[in-house]
Amino acid sequence: MAMKKKPVTGMRDILPKEMEIRNYAMNLIRETYGSFGFVSLETPCVEHIENLCSKQGGDNEKLIFKILKRGEKLKIDSAKEEMDLVDGGLRYDLTVPLSRYYSNNANELPSPFKALQMGNVWRADRPQRGRFRQFMQCDIDILGEPSCLAEIDLILATSTLLGKLDFKNFTIRINDRKILKAMAAYSGFPEESYTTVFIILDKMDKIGLNGVRQELLDEGFAAEAIDKYLSLFDHITRDIEGVRYCGEVLKDVMDEGVARDLETIMKSVEAVKTAEFKIEFDPTLVRGMSYYTGPIFEISMDEYGGSVGGGGRYDEMIGKFIGQNVCATGFSIGFERIVMLLMEREYQVPSAKQKKAFLVEKNMPSDQLMKVFELATRERENGMQVTITAMKKNKKFQKDQLEAEGYTEIQEFYSDRM
Repeated sequence: MAMKKKPVTGMRDILPKEMEIRNYAMNLIRETYGSFGFVSLETPCVEHIENLCSKQGGDNEKLIFKILKRGEKLKIDSAKEEMDLVDGGLRYDLTVPLSRYYSNNANELPSPFKALQMGNVWRADRPQRGRFRQFMQCDIDILGEPSCLAEIDLILATSTLLGKLDFKNFTIRINDRKILKAMAAYSGFPEESYTTVFIILDKMDKIGLNGVRQELLDEGFAAEAIDKYLSLFDHITRDIEGVRYCGEVLKDVMDEGVARDLETIMKSVEAVKTAEFKIEFDPTLVRGMSYYTGPIFEISMDEYGGSVGGGGRYDEMIGKFIGQNVCATGFSIGFERIVMLLMEREYQVPSAKQKKAFLVEKNMPSDQLMKVFELATRERENGMQVTITAMKKNKKFQKDQLEAEGYTEIQEFYSDRM
């Protein structure tokens, strides 16, 4: 069987230029989030299949890379269904593993617990621009904080990071699942149909108001409920006034604290933000994960044409592990999409070290070669980055390559000049 040199579909090789940007971004993530009090942790890439298939991950549960049982546990002949053959899977996000991690280690962790995770996840998705089957995720989560302090902290930390990576004029859209439910209840939709209504509403940016109306009609909902529902969007503005409007109109079907907290989040972020972006109330924002219970948010960038991050409050997930709910809120940036955008704009990583290249004549005597290595050692001790390589016949091409790699000083060494 012939060996294949290309990666498996949806996976990819990462070349040095991109790796430099990725490493820089990861270090900046640790530094920036660390300044907000987040601490790093790590979870296994393989999770129990029961956890991954707990109806918490939305459509991602259809994209799991499942792992067969091993050895004597794998009984193919007696298996009646797929799950008889499977006991694990590659994680499709970092939230489910974090919930299991916290449930298993809560007694050794502070409360609230501010967690930072970076790691690869896997989804059997259709590859496209900025989307792969193996990709890096970067999450920050606050567990054990019931107030909107958690949302404010997460949004400020994430926007600060993006500002340090030279992203400007992006938008953080924010909504609350409780507002979504209240709007549906106010309009007269039956509670068991909320999920269907939200799935259709989530298409608003693609099919428009009339498209949403038609799809709701096609699902058999009453025209009176649909008209009452969609009329709300004619009056809701994308600012704090829109939040206040929801709080007033929906007061009979929603706790007043929902709109108040959302207003506090928006005003606080706007007052102290350090990056150039706007925070916008979006009553059509749904987020696909069924585990969200409160505020939800997404980052939109015009240069990408879609979301490059998102998150929200998920106060009920950990309770499925330990029997009692734990307040939890998280924000994830689309690490791969961020790196892709940096690559497309030819982002240059700031370098604290000067880079030198020593070109050594071929077949240089060992005693003279040793002097070159001694010089390189001294330069490195002084904070320089030094590479030593043999001269090539086409020195101009070689030097051009080194300069493209960021080497600002190139020094040549010959046997007769040592």
